[in-house]
Amino acid sequence: MNLGTIREYCLKKEGEVSEELPFGPDVLVFKVSGRIFLLARIEQHPLSINLKCEPELALELRERYEAVQPGYHMNKKLWNTVTLDGSVPRTEVLRMIDHSYDQVMKGKKIGLKRKREKINKTKRRH
Repeated sequence: MNLGTIREYCLKKEGEVSEELPFGPDVLVFKVSGRIFLLARIEQHPLSINLKCEPELALELRERYEAVQPGYHMNKKLWNTVTLDGSVPRTEVLRMIDHSYDQVMKGKKIGLKRKREKINKTKRRH
């Protein structure tokens, strides 16, 4: 897989997906509704990407694939770095991207729910 394929796949996702270079010209970031779900280290060959992952699955993927390591410069419990050297099947990489996107969207929904609950508690007090 190459950066063009990754980029095209990410930008087709539902929601407000954007691409940015907030950490300089070497790291391309994909966000949904303002939250990061994929980082790509552009200048690295082979290309590597950071993806958010549920902690147990993150460990399982690291055990299964040598190219999947704890997230580089990220929370190692919640993020994996995947080196796209061809050793991880394309379908599995796409599944990991989907999972990362879903994790971020799930977190967004939980955050909105908590915000609504807090507002409702405040209303009840007045």
